[in-house]
Amino acid sequence: MKTIGIIGGMSYESSIHYYERINKQVNQIAGGLTCAKLLIYNVNFGEIRELMLENKWEEIGVILADIAKTLEKAGADYIVIATNTMHKLADFIQDKINIPIIHIADCVADKCKENKVVNVGLLGTKYTMIEDFLVNRLKQNGIEVTTPKNIEQINEIDRIIFDELCKGEIKNISREYYKNVIRQMIEEDGIEGVILGCTEIEMLIKESDLDIPIFDTTQSHIDSIVDYSLEKKLIKK
Repeated sequence: MKTIGIIGGMSYESSIHYYERINKQVNQIAGGLTCAKLLIYNVNFGEIRELMLENKWEEIGVILADIAKTLEKAGADYIVIATNTMHKLADFIQDKINIPIIHIADCVADKCKENKVVNVGLLGTKYTMIEDFLVNRLKQNGIEVTTPKNIEQINEIDRIIFDELCKGEIKNISREYYKNVIRQMIEEDGIEGVILGCTEIEMLIKESDLDIPIFDTTQSHIDSIVDYSLEKKLIKK
């Protein structure tokens, strides 16, 4: 069994899902009292969020790269960044360590292709929707990606993530807002599925809420993490 190194805490709500599901899925496959071998470094997201708002991404990159180095020294066989947005820094972090990062976009792209859905909508934080770090990685995997075009929608989707979901608050009005944005993308852009490109959104939107497939980055990431942990898949260098 491989040892997983998780950079967590962004937010702690999503990191809880990673810890619980990884262990549960490993146990379901391996049986007995088996659970995952993993290391978690939980950041203070308050400090990271302040740097995000000040656009100090280089500083964040240095912090996360140092954490990845710590996990590597502690015995991790690979690194998992338990959030979509910080994959903006994945290449920077990868250059500072000698073990691979399991990229969340690769994992969800595999799920889309398994279901023969290649035209998808993408929701996430403002950074994920406006910038191209996740979109380009998905496109490299053969996935066509559409994001909301209305800046007011983008800002509200982002606000709901940071002001509500990161604090564990689930509101029906916010669920309806997300559903309406997705329906608009179905009508105007012809998307055949939607990627929940933020690890907290799965708390708000469920498969039963929509008429098209949902691809949750959190679960897709976890499924691959478990496969690599149990060596059912070879880690891509």
